[in-house]
Amino acid sequence: MRRHPRRTFAILTSCSVVFLAACGSGGPATDAGAVSAPAVTVVQVAPEPVTETREFVGRVTAAERVELRPRVQGFLRERNFVQGQKVAAGDRLFLIEPEPYQAVLAQREADLRRGQAELTNAQAQLLRGEELLKDNNIPRARVDELRAAKSVAEAGIAQAEAALKGAQLNLDYTEIVAPIDGSIGLARFSVGNLVGPDSGVLATLVQQDPIYVQFPLTQRDLLAKRRLVRERGGDPAAVVVHLRLADGSRYEHAGRIDFVDVTVDPGTDTVLVRSLFANPDSLLLAGQFVEVVVESGEPETALLLPQSALQIDQTGIFVLALDDENRVQIRRVETGPMIGARVVVRSGLNPGDRVVVEGVQKVRPGQAVTASPWQPPVRD
Repeated sequence: MRRHPRRTFAILTSCSVVFLAACGSGGPATDAGAVSAPAVTVVQVAPEPVTETREFVGRVTAAERVELRPRVQGFLRERNFVQGQKVAAGDRLFLIEPEPYQAVLAQREADLRRGQAELTNAQAQLLRGEELLKDNNIPRARVDELRAAKSVAEAGIAQAEAALKGAQLNLDYTEIVAPIDGSIGLARFSVGNLVGPDSGVLATLVQQDPIYVQFPLTQRDLLAKRRLVRERGGDPAAVVVHLRLADGSRYEHAGRIDFVDVTVDPGTDTVLVRSLFANPDSLLLAGQFVEVVVESGEPETALLLPQSALQIDQTGIFVLALDDENRVQIRRVETGPMIGARVVVRSGLNPGDRVVVEGVQKVRPGQAVTASPWQPPVRD
């Protein structure tokens, strides 16, 4: 009878422990199952028109560049522009004192008039001598002398005309005008300085609209581009060119290739390619570097993925896709060229597939996840 209470207490204690253990294990297990699915962001792939592009480093060059130099000597009297402004063809930019050259021109005009008078006299003397010779009233030798005098007078006229033309050219050279439309740079000399043919460049005038962008292209790339465009039924010359500026923004005007050099640089095995761009706001400046984006051929349909979705292992490139139950699957893919920040997927995915973009490090194949749409980063 003394052992019965002890046995009953032991049974009750055992039941309590079992009950508490059951209660303790049941509650937390249920909570852990509810939060075990990691959160990821996914993108749903869909066919998009894609144009294959290549990127190169190019340099902007002026379509026309003129160095303004004095062709006659004299003191600089006028500078009729503000440095950096746009000028039109025919605008007078500099004036060298013209008075010395005007005086020389007047002297040459007088020389020409004197020569014309001498020629008139020589012609009259020759005509009179030929009349006298008909009646043998003058020696034939004298007539020959008169004929030679007429020829000398004619030569004097030609010489005077040439000197007059030279004097007129020198006077014209005192005015330095803009040969093209463009923007003018710094003036090297101020008004009052003595300038001449040995003074060098007075200022530089460049045409900025349109403007060129030059970039090197390897022979292999050039042949591949031409072949690709021909296969797509296009014109190799009808290649669209875009520019990316130093701040990462895209230049608003598209360009076209207008020249491919006929020789190859033996040092780099590249061909110089030149493209033409409109530049109405003078945003492109001669000498600056830009990133050249060349599009070739007509757009074709392809699937695109952000680069962050791609994974690589010893077997190759793969992505993590979700099935209908939001479980992770490995998909082996074949990629193509880069299009901006995304890459073309040639095989391994189908339109409508959902691919993990962010959170790939938190999941494993076969695991259920919580998916939300991926939002591409916004660029300023």
